Amino acid sequence: MFNRRIFSKWATGAIALTLWSVQTQAFAADETPDGLIKRVSTEVLDTIKSDKAIAADINKIIALVDTKIMPSVNFQRMTASAVGPAWRQATPEQQKRLQEEFKTLLIRTYSGALAQVSDQVIALKPLRMAADDKEVTVRSEIRGKGDPIQLDYRLEKTADNSWHIFNLNVMGIWLVDTYRTQFAQEINAGGVDGLINALAARNKSNAAKKA
Repeated sequence: MFNRRIFSKWATGAIALTLWSVQTQAFAADETPDGLIKRVSTEVLDTIKSDKAIAADINKIIALVDTKIMPSVNFQRMTASAVGPAWRQATPEQQKRLQEEFKTLLIRTYSGALAQVSDQVIALKPLRMAADDKEVTVRSEIRGKGDPIQLDYRLEKTADNSWHIFNLNVMGIWLVDTYRTQFAQEINAGGVDGLINALAARNKSNAAKKA
């Protein structure tokens, strides 16, 4: 379960950078999705490079994600998509637990990769979107040592005209799709509670390793 070999070392670093690349400010109505991604990515890269201590403290990372990242991510949609059809059969309490455990899994799995950030820069590709689009893909590359890393964001426009990330693609692999396949195995074996228990066990193991 949760095969980390799916992603290379560079891809893992890219995911970690993405999770840090979304700030608390709602996407301004007059700011394009790619413009915002470029701006906040640059800000986050500068922060990580100037304060390496952040990456070494999981509690600081969790607090920062809660206050600065989660408000700009549609994490309910992300979790529901990863869980698949079983999400609709889950109780509100199960849905809450799934979101909590999935968020913790992502944070703990990729927090260590933040320490790998050094000379990387973000290069955005031309944005293709119409004025009335409600969902867009922002395509980019992380450039530094080694080959460039493909990093694409899927964003949705909400009723208040702000944009929120709900999926991301690293080197051709969509994060939500990858977890959907893994989660389906747990759901087929033990139902929604089985998935919750598996996530909790994985998070407990990750916490022990970093203690």
